[in-house]
Amino acid sequence: MKELEYPLDSGYIMKKRKALKRRLLSSGEERIHKRIAVLGGSTTADIVSVLEIFLLDSGIEPEFYQCGYAQYRNEALFPSKELEEFAPDIVYLHTSRRNLGFVPSPKMTEEQISGGLAEEVAGFERLWDSLAEKFRCPIIQNNFEQPYYRLLGNSDFSDHRGQVNFTMRMNLAFAERAQRREDLYINDINWLSAACGLEKWSAPEYWYMYKYSLNVSCIPELCLQLAAIIRSVFGRNKKAVALDLDNTLWGGIVGDDGAEDLVIGQESADAMAFYEWQSYLRSLKDIGVLLTVCSKNDEENALAGLNHPEGALRPEDFTVIKANWLPKDKNISDMAEEIGILPEAFVFADDNPAERELVRAQLAGVRVPELTEVTDYIRILDRSEYFEVTSLSEDDLNRSEMYKANAQRKILRAGFESYGDYLKSLEMRGEIRPFSPAYIRRIAQLTNKSNQFNLTSVRYTPAQIEEISKSDRYVHLYGRLSDKFGDNGVVSVIIGETDAEDPKMLDILLWLMSCRVLKRDMELAMLDGLVKAARERGFEKLTGIYIPTSKNKMVSELYPGTLGFSPVPSRIDGADMWELDIRKYENKNTVIEIAY
Repeated sequence: MKELEYPLDSGYIMKKRKALKRRLLSSGEERIHKRIAVLGGSTTADIVSVLEIFLLDSGIEPEFYQCGYAQYRNEALFPSKELEEFAPDIVYLHTSRRNLGFVPSPKMTEEQISGGLAEEVAGFERLWDSLAEKFRCPIIQNNFEQPYYRLLGNSDFSDHRGQVNFTMRMNLAFAERAQRREDLYINDINWLSAACGLEKWSAPEYWYMYKYSLNVSCIPELCLQLAAIIRSVFGRNKKAVALDLDNTLWGGIVGDDGAEDLVIGQESADAMAFYEWQSYLRSLKDIGVLLTVCSKNDEENALAGLNHPEGALRPEDFTVIKANWLPKDKNISDMAEEIGILPEAFVFADDNPAERELVRAQLAGVRVPELTEVTDYIRILDRSEYFEVTSLSEDDLNRSEMYKANAQRKILRAGFESYGDYLKSLEMRGEIRPFSPAYIRRIAQLTNKSNQFNLTSVRYTPAQIEEISKSDRYVHLYGRLSDKFGDNGVVSVIIGETDAEDPKMLDILLWLMSCRVLKRDMELAMLDGLVKAARERGFEKLTGIYIPTSKNKMVSELYPGTLGFSPVPSRIDGADMWELDIRKYENKNTVIEIAY
């Protein structure tokens, strides 16, 4: 929804939030349902109502629980019956400097202040430990905004008795804990309050009159940032940027001006701005965001511009380059298909308002930021929070190279008449094993990100995956795949549970596979691995479950068609079920060398 894109009109959002909610709910979009507990040290009602519309816009339908005013500690340590029954999927601790019990003073020694800080941090750790033990779900915790006054002036930063110094040390302590804990995510209101303006953010009158720890006009900014964390935790981030070229990546029109006269580099203000913008985009690639070109241009001219000696980007930095005269919405759809992701995974960056409006109208799920002045490009894309990082795995860091290797595979495929011969030529090697602690976060990430090859679309947190890995009720497998072009990392996950009525039956609760390895027979190898593991545990049959969504139609016939399961009456509303007798099963994979 354009009204919820950065830069925000906070007054409009606060005034029209109910109308915005009605519009979002009337869209008919399929959303995942999540229960969110908001435990606040201040008033949270308006925060919840605004957060709701940002989450709805992100494809998440939230259900909220709010504790009583400033009851966050009691609820975290001794949850009410209502909170226990609510069973949150995520807990948000909305606290601020107003909730600190210890404040340094000029008469305190350094030891007293360090002791007070340690006790404050330990108090929050008790809250996190209690919530983790009771609900086994992710926790989002605010860090702390700086004080809006400095008793010691500039020395408030450097002197151990200063409140600025104390706040900085508290925030660093929170950062260290978040690095050590897989269930803790920090909502950085320290940075956000500075971005909004500390005097505006703090606005003491809102605390005195309404017990709000921040200016009400800053609530949309807070909710945009908070929604980005929740969206990332549940796999709703964007994955790729489709970039226009002329007056977007550089100043000028390469087809008219020639590559040599493009505005980029260090020779002028605009040239430096375009160079810094390209450098920022290259950094996005480094965290796993796919860069693509979507430009109305001749390809020869586009490549000449991308090879400009003063530019920060090169053609090899892009997963796909579409420089032609086709409509840009079609190019984005074609790129999505080539890469193996959905069009809604794209952000479209173009300086031309007509092109932006076309893509908005034709591809509803694509985000289209308002880029007008190059000096604002970085700020707008960055503050739009499309690519929030809540985990950064080896696979994330190598994603661009993995998809480029996929393009090489497609080129190779064109040279073979037989698809089977092509698969054999890839020299594929796989690894199918029970869940390993090293891959817990990646497995949970896959369950939240994979939508197309996902039979049931069940989502798991790292804590839930860890519990499954330790329980005898489950058979659990991950699959890695590599070939002569590179390693794709962990690409497939299966979770089977012992049937409640038949101990010889294993119900497949989850089966997913990354889109980047589709049509390479990895599904056959995974079934072989599942049958092997199930037989070793004494199972005789598998039950396959398919729960249809708008995104997983490609696997609707996987069980009966590709894998030879037989239909059985469904025991789950809205699901199709099939069965496979594995006592005489023969392996189906013939092209991937598997290590078990």
